[in-house]
Amino acid sequence: MNLNQTVQYLTIDAEQVGQRLDNWLMARLKGVPKSKIYRIIRKGEVRVNKARVKPEYRVLAGDIVRVPPIRVSQTTPVVQPHQKVLKELEQSILYEDNQLLVLNKPAGLAVHGGSGISYGVIEGLRKLRPDCKGLELVHRLDRDTSGCLLVAKRRSMLRYLHEIIRQGNIDKIYRTVVLGRWPKRRQQIAAPLRKNEPRAGERIVKVDPQGKQALTEFTVLEYYPEVTLVQAKPITGRTHQIRVHAQYAGHPIVGDEKYGDFAINRQLKAVGFNRLCLHAAQLSFDLPDGTPFYVEAPLPESILQPLTQLKSNS
Repeated sequence: MNLNQTVQYLTIDAEQVGQRLDNWLMARLKGVPKSKIYRIIRKGEVRVNKARVKPEYRVLAGDIVRVPPIRVSQTTPVVQPHQKVLKELEQSILYEDNQLLVLNKPAGLAVHGGSGISYGVIEGLRKLRPDCKGLELVHRLDRDTSGCLLVAKRRSMLRYLHEIIRQGNIDKIYRTVVLGRWPKRRQQIAAPLRKNEPRAGERIVKVDPQGKQALTEFTVLEYYPEVTLVQAKPITGRTHQIRVHAQYAGHPIVGDEKYGDFAINRQLKAVGFNRLCLHAAQLSFDLPDGTPFYVEAPLPESILQPLTQLKSNS
């Protein structure tokens, strides 16, 4: 063990701008378990400009980060993504150039390690692209959601994409399977959302008048026995927005173990619905030079197959 004996005050430079605080710390405290890093952030031992911050805080140029004394193991083995996972990631790349990469993220794979998860998409991509030092997630998808995931390969692109996200200039289109027959006339759900942290630490989002305003547009694509395939376009970007708005509308997403109908989910497993049926299908935005960028991830077999089975059973 090596003990960093004193508090360190480290200044963020231009090349580090845009990184999440947890990822920034992990890169500098190699050998420290992710759980320990999240703990020192949560307890306020890590501070930015003397203030408490959350792990998802994105560092800015000139930020001064307080790093407490911490034992750093020189021998702790780093868990590496399995070769099968790396192969799946390589095969899931939809688009790549020297500025950015778009992945068709498989369902069940977290976007990054932490909170009991050894590794995720970003760790796998860094293993696949060891010479690309600037790889950073631009946004997140829930672990059980599949589809388009945007990854920046350079800090300048990361900053640009974060800015147009803040401006609402990236369009995201999802495909999802919901319970029941979604009425075609119901094309919008506008309901404020508020995050709650139960004792177990599991984050739950609820419709709450005191929450943040949230708007999702829904379009019916096709009716099936017992379920509807719909398109969902989040106008705002709240946590679990589509999932909670679908639940609020009375048509929860098939396979949603947090906000869904557990009894019906169990019944639908018989025809092959074994996952959260939410898929990030399209991304579109303008590149820095004004060129339109569009990418699409086709609906996966894990959703298509049970839909086909339902139709054939009717």
